Amino acid sequence: MVAGGQVNYMLDLEKLRQETPGCATRLHFNNAGCALSPIPVIEAVDTHLRLEQQVGGYEAAAIVTEQTENFYAACARLLHCSPQEIAYVENSTRAWDYALHAIPFKPGEQILTGAMEYGSNYLELMHFAKRRELELIVIDSDANGHIDVAQLQERLTPRTRLIALTHVASHRGDIQPAAEVGRIARNAGVLFLLDACQSIGQLPIDVETIGCDLLCASGRKYLRGPRGTAFLYVAEHCLTQLDPVFVDLQAASWDSAQGYTLRPDARRFECFERSVAGQLGLGTAVEYALTLGLDAIAARIHELTVFLTERLLALGDITLGERSDCRSGIITFEKRGESAVLLQQRLQTQGMNTSIARSSNARLDWGQTPTTERLRASVHYYNSEEEAERFVTAVSGR
Repeated sequence: MVAGGQVNYMLDLEKLRQETPGCATRLHFNNAGCALSPIPVIEAVDTHLRLEQQVGGYEAAAIVTEQTENFYAACARLLHCSPQEIAYVENSTRAWDYALHAIPFKPGEQILTGAMEYGSNYLELMHFAKRRELELIVIDSDANGHIDVAQLQERLTPRTRLIALTHVASHRGDIQPAAEVGRIARNAGVLFLLDACQSIGQLPIDVETIGCDLLCASGRKYLRGPRGTAFLYVAEHCLTQLDPVFVDLQAASWDSAQGYTLRPDARRFECFERSVAGQLGLGTAVEYALTLGLDAIAARIHELTVFLTERLLALGDITLGERSDCRSGIITFEKRGESAVLLQQRLQTQGMNTSIARSSNARLDWGQTPTTERLRASVHYYNSEEEAERFVTAVSGR
């Protein structure tokens, strides 16, 4: 930190935009959906696909063994953990599912989650709890839109087996107090599963500091990796407690006609058949972020978020969805007199990419309010203040 509380960072915006070809033709404020990949990521994927074309898929995979191993080391540096605690998974929803289904729940045990839980996660929690005869408890949000940690503490019982939390929700950009939840989980001896899909790549994440036992992360969002890529973190200390729901020759060795042995590391959650090109692309994206520095990335995104938020509010007809001062690069808002759907369509015709946060995906959080949709603008470090100014002018309709 430097004087005045400002973070000192050095990001070469011009170079970053040059390495992001999409910036030349689109104003991309949909990074929480799928960020624009930098040239090195695209080259890593393309190079391997061409290699597969030339020598064959299995043969190409054998050639790049060292690079695929580097993927685990890069993800480990990103999370401050061991490479043995990382598994490559085809998408973050499946990574989250693998973690949940591996926990040996007993009927009557409890899962605690927050009102900000991601829609797909909560659907699976309901489905899973019904099938396994578990009690699913939703902890309310406080006035800041954060999980109520006092209520969370109160609702813990000897039957509580898991706390599941989404670090940053898709429908509202407030950052949840993950480390506080982790402290409560550790003190209670309860497993903690963190969905970091929207926070990974835009915030520094240290799994030891947070205290999570399991974490899923998406490649396509703020990490700027290819679609169809993700990874799962499984803390070494809880591996022996977990029983993977699927096992193949990547996850285990077939020792005899009647016997097998699971891998001793997180790769017991992997599948042999995967996109090697995607894994190399995601590894390159992680290395790219590490080279820039997560502190610098977080500072830049925060700076641009504040810049855009202040200018949107200055229009006078904008209502923000965020409640706290602890915000990510996701900004959700309503514009008086224009629906989010029509506003998104109007912006799209001007070459501006955004998304829509829908109440149907946030029923726990928005269930008691009349809101149906909000526009979601999600910025990244390669976006510029000039783009933010153009965006605000376009939103205003003037």
